[in-house]
Amino acid sequence: MNSQYVVVGAGLAGAATAWSLSRRGHEVTLVERTRPAAHDGSSHGSARIFRYPYPDAFYTELVVRAKAGFDELEKVSGRQLITPTGSLDLGGVRDPRRLAAVMEQVGVEHELLSAVEAQERFPHIATDTEVLWHPGAGVIDAEATVNAMVDAAVSHGAQVLSDWPVHRVDATGRGYRLHSDDAHIDAERIVVAAGGWLPTLLEQLPVSDGFRAGLPRFEVSQENAYHFPYRDQSGLWPTFIHKDESIQTYSLPGGRDAEFRGQKLAEYNAGRKMASAADQDGQIDAGNRQRIVEYVKRYLPGLVPEPYAETTCLFTNTPSEDFLIDTTDGITLVSACSGHGAKFAPLIGEFAADAATGTARAPERFTAHAIRAASHA
Repeated sequence: MNSQYVVVGAGLAGAATAWSLSRRGHEVTLVERTRPAAHDGSSHGSARIFRYPYPDAFYTELVVRAKAGFDELEKVSGRQLITPTGSLDLGGVRDPRRLAAVMEQVGVEHELLSAVEAQERFPHIATDTEVLWHPGAGVIDAEATVNAMVDAAVSHGAQVLSDWPVHRVDATGRGYRLHSDDAHIDAERIVVAAGGWLPTLLEQLPVSDGFRAGLPRFEVSQENAYHFPYRDQSGLWPTFIHKDESIQTYSLPGGRDAEFRGQKLAEYNAGRKMASAADQDGQIDAGNRQRIVEYVKRYLPGLVPEPYAETTCLFTNTPSEDFLIDTTDGITLVSACSGHGAKFAPLIGEFAADAATGTARAPERFTAHAIRAASHA
C-alpha cells in the first residue's frame, strides 16, 4: 500500500492533521493502533475545557483562531462540539487580574469580579479572591470532535486504518515504510501524532542523532479525575480553574461520560509519571482522591463530596508545556500537550499540515530548539 502522507495517531492532533492535509488535496492515510479517540489515549470522552485565558497573549490569540476552526467543523459535521458554559478563573496563583489584562488586550469578552460579587453570582463555588468570568468558554466533546474530523478527512479522500499499530519505520529511497503486525505502508512523508506513545515510537523512527538529541523531554503521566454529583440538578455550572499555593484544580460539567449529573474535577498535572502511555495501569491514587474530596468540602458547597465515578486519563507534556511541531527529512512530530491542547485541535492540524508539506512553518515557539531553550531559561 502506498500513500503520499501517513498520519500516525487518530487522537485530536492526528485527526486534525489528516483533515487539514486531505482538504488541501493531498493523499492521506490515517493509522491508529486501536480506534480513533481511543479510550486509553488523551482524546477520549465528552468533557474537555474550551477557554480563552492564558497569562501569555500568544496562546489566547491562538484560542481565538482555533475557535474559528471549531465553528467550521461544527458547520461541516452538523454537530455541536462545544457546549457553552462560561468559565471562572480564581486563586492567587491563577491571578485573575493579570488574565483579565490579556483578555482585554486580545479583545475577548470578560468580566473581573470581586470575591463578594463572584460568591453572589456563583453561590455553589466558594471564592476568596478576585474572579475572572468569561462567557465564551465551554465544554468540548473530544470524542465527537475526533470523529467529526475523521469523517471530514474521509470526505476529502483520506483512508483510515484502525487496529494498525506502528512497530517500526524504515527509510526507503522514496520516503518511508511503516510496519504493522502483518502489513506495511510506503509513504513519502509521515506525521507522528502518537500522544503518550510518542516517547516509545521515537525509538523506531529513522531520524538523525542530532535531531533526536535536540528534542525536548516528554513527560507522560497518568492523571486522576472524579465526578461529584450536584446537590441541585437545576443549577448552571461553569468550567473553572483554581490555582493557589496549596492546590491547582480544574473542573467542568461532566457531560455524557458522567450522565450529565455531576461535575468533573481533577488536580492539575499531579499524576504518576511514566516513561510511556504503555505503562498505564488505570489505578486511582487514593491520596489524590482524598485531597480532591477535601477540596470539594472546602470550596464547592454545591457538590456532594462523594465521587460517584472516577477515572484515569493520560497527559503528555514538554517541560515548557508548549506544543512540539517540528520536521526533519519528511518526518513531522506533533505533540499537542495534553492538559491544555484539546482547545487548539483544528489549529494544531493546520500548523502540522503546514510543517509536513513545507508550505509554512509552525510558530517558532513550537520548535524543538525553542522548547529546550524555554525549559532551560
